[in-house]
Amino acid sequence: MNKKWAVKRITVNLASNEASKLEKYCDQTGRAATDVIRELIRALPMTRPGQN
Repeated sequence: MNKKWAVKRITVNLASNEASKLEKYCDQTGRAATDVIRELIRALPMTRPGQN
């Protein structure tokens, strides 16, 4: 993917079991953690204010 990104850097604190699970998933799939996290964020449902 060759895009110019408007970058906002964030830091995520993970419990050791969460970090381990992410690392194992990345190893198994050959994907970078950044790509996995971006995909998960994109999959989040979007709701309008006032809707539950």
